[in-house]
Amino acid sequence: MNKLLQMILVAGLAMSATQVLADTKVGYVQVEKILQEAPQAKEISAKLQREFASRVEDLERLKKRILDQEAELDKGGKSADAGNKLSQDISSQQIDFQRKQRELNEDVQLRQNEESAGLQNSINKAVTAVAEAEGYDLVVYNSVAYVSKKIDITDKVLKSLAK
Repeated sequence: MNKLLQMILVAGLAMSATQVLADTKVGYVQVEKILQEAPQAKEISAKLQREFASRVEDLERLKKRILDQEAELDKGGKSADAGNKLSQDISSQQIDFQRKQRELNEDVQLRQNEESAGLQNSINKAVTAVAEAEGYDLVVYNSVAYVSKKIDITDKVLKSLAK
């Protein structure tokens, strides 16, 4: 008798779970696509390029100076003392270049993280707006094994972000 009651209970739960899932409207958002195509993402990229352009140019000039001095050293024709001094100068500049490049990369990464946090907030608001407007019960971001095209609402979210 107990087993029969348990089987009836399990069957009832399974049927009610199936009914809940059947009534649930599910959507999926491709965050990578939004990060590549959203107008805000393109604005952030351009903003960061402008913000760090002078430092990138300084690094390029320093790199060119190092390459020119290395070519001069390879060409030879200098006394041993002048060659040693030039070699030390090149080494010093290479260390300075690497330090500046590392600092620039760290600063760019920090700014990208700051800007990305704001963009993620905008994406979340756009997803919420689309989900509420179209009656979605569940919207899933990344880490899904398979998604049907009919539940992918990424383009709708992109349109919402473009407004």
